[in-house]
Amino acid sequence: MSLSVREPGLQSLLVDFGRERSRALGVPVGGAADRAALALGNALVGNASHVAALEVALAGPVLEALHPTACVIFGAPFQSTVNGRPLNSGMTFQLDPGEVLRVGGTAAGARAYLCVAGGFEANEVLGSRSALEPIRAGTILTCAASRCEPRGLPFAWLEEAYLSPPFSAGEGFQSLRTLDGPQRDWFVDDRFFTQTYDVLPASNRMGVRFHGAPIVRRSGELVSEAVAPGAVQVTNDGLPIVLGADGQTIGGYPKVAHVIRADLDRLAQLRPGDRVRFVCVSSAEAENAARERAEFLRGWLVRLAVAERRPVLG
Repeated sequence: MSLSVREPGLQSLLVDFGRERSRALGVPVGGAADRAALALGNALVGNASHVAALEVALAGPVLEALHPTACVIFGAPFQSTVNGRPLNSGMTFQLDPGEVLRVGGTAAGARAYLCVAGGFEANEVLGSRSALEPIRAGTILTCAASRCEPRGLPFAWLEEAYLSPPFSAGEGFQSLRTLDGPQRDWFVDDRFFTQTYDVLPASNRMGVRFHGAPIVRRSGELVSEAVAPGAVQVTNDGLPIVLGADGQTIGGYPKVAHVIRADLDRLAQLRPGDRVRFVCVSSAEAENAARERAEFLRGWLVRLAVAERRPVLG
């Protein structure tokens, strides 16, 4: 046994990299909504990138340690405490038996990952340990006993570099880069790309809903077809939904755009009230952005592995 759940938080879910090979069965990818944050958090405690961790969203859980546990909370800067003592965001810390970790809220971003040395134990379903429902009060999150030395990557670094390109300074909105969707020509003008949208509270891991001036499409009905995380569907009210990690595999709404791979993790950090503009880029720009982001992340994972003082298990 390791961590006992006193309070579950808003939506705390065990995740890894999901079920990428199960979409043909109609099963969503699932897994971490922000893969880079999961990978970096795991690296800080000596794990492989895909090891199972606890994803927390907007308001986190309260957990009691049952044995020594090396931990880090990486991603959005959640206000967290151990027995009332504040934790530094993005820094590893030690939980000793009987100590209580309280993960509060965050003023920026939406999600972070509680990673423990060795990862959380969970049953595999279709090749993934990602849970199908959030944790509940009274649940025991099982992992090996471990200890660690302090080290970390604070959110200040995360916001400036990991979320590249950064927030549009002074303009009050973020930019998400997109490719044209397969039904781009169904829409009568470029209003989707010229206005600023607000993220609605009715957003979740399935999709992020946006509010703005409705965009107008030409008449016609779409036969349901394959969709993937990042697809920008436009519902009958003319407003967009961007599919997330738990998004369905087939959809019948026309798709005006698709968020590029390099910006999918940024999509996961949007919170209600955030303002967003969509920017259309070329396929070459999308490929370059994906390559640069992968190299950037790989570089930090290598640095953390080289500098690692591996936590002692047992």
